[in-house]
Amino acid sequence: MERRSRQYGDRLERFAARIVEGPRNDHTGSADPASDSPGSDTPASNRPVADLGCGPGWHVAGLPQPTLALDASRAMLAEVSATAGGTTPLRVAGDLRALPLRDRCLRGAWASRSYIHLARSEIPLALADLHRVLVPGAAVELHLFAGDAEWDERADDDFPGRRFSRWPESWLRDVLVGAAFGVESIEQRNRVLLVAATRLHTLADTVGPDMRLLVCGLNPSIYAAEVGVGFARGSNRFWRAALGTGLVSRDRDPRHALVTHGIGMTDLVKRPTRQAAELTAAEYTEGLARLERLAQRLEPAAVCFVGLAGWRAAVDRRASPGPQARRIGGRPAYVMPSTSGLNARTSLAELTDHLRAAAAL
Repeated sequence: MERRSRQYGDRLERFAARIVEGPRNDHTGSADPASDSPGSDTPASNRPVADLGCGPGWHVAGLPQPTLALDASRAMLAEVSATAGGTTPLRVAGDLRALPLRDRCLRGAWASRSYIHLARSEIPLALADLHRVLVPGAAVELHLFAGDAEWDERADDDFPGRRFSRWPESWLRDVLVGAAFGVESIEQRNRVLLVAATRLHTLADTVGPDMRLLVCGLNPSIYAAEVGVGFARGSNRFWRAALGTGLVSRDRDPRHALVTHGIGMTDLVKRPTRQAAELTAAEYTEGLARLERLAQRLEPAAVCFVGLAGWRAAVDRRASPGPQARRIGGRPAYVMPSTSGLNARTSLAELTDHLRAAAAL
């Protein structure tokens, strides 16, 4: 245990220093990145720092107080107090894939070699859930295995039968960007990728394997980034159209849309703005490249881009609504008109028909 706790001691000290500095302004539209979440009376500075997948508590004593220790094993949690050097963390039994925590309840998260036990295809949604429970600007430290494996055994593992995911650094960066984390650094040490990141004030992708349709917006609005749901305003007709087609069965619930119906959601550009005119050509280019790689890796049945103007700016200036000759990551692409209430020329019935046609690809 002592060797394990010393192994990342320098990283733990740096992470603790970032927490003490406080949540950072992430320059993505949040006037106060450390602001309280709706309905909460707990200042961000008083919220706990989590050790996610804490095991017996090797690192808990090095985290700023108050501390939350989370693990799937109750036997491990029972050992935390004895290992934590006199600290008394809140202990929570939970799954990293669906954290049993309320929105924006944490001011930082440390996860050393815990997400390695999830398959790579599960990580994007798990990180979206991590994004949900952190305050904007929160510091994050993740340790994952370097390599290239979806989820398999390691020949050198001391406990045969366990399975691990392993990541090329470039792929991991894409997943972190999609999950709305700003990557500050990735250091490789003994085949482990040590990630320092920040929770950005924007939308996280809800994506996974076997998607029936991947819906891609242009970029989040400031309001959508605040509430954590794409197309969130009541005047936006996306969810009404999706419900009308039967593609989803819950209003404004992207996680349910993915898990239950295979409808994923992402954005071409992750930075939220008040107007699309604030986006740059470089952001379009970078975002399209990430979207291509996302579609190649997860292989959705089709990609639906919501907003003709955005597609024209990013891909094809002469495009019309409907199926496109240009494929995205080898997958069929469909472009539909904007669902914004400002697009009064397109009726809800027409938007519903476009979504139905996109799914039919």
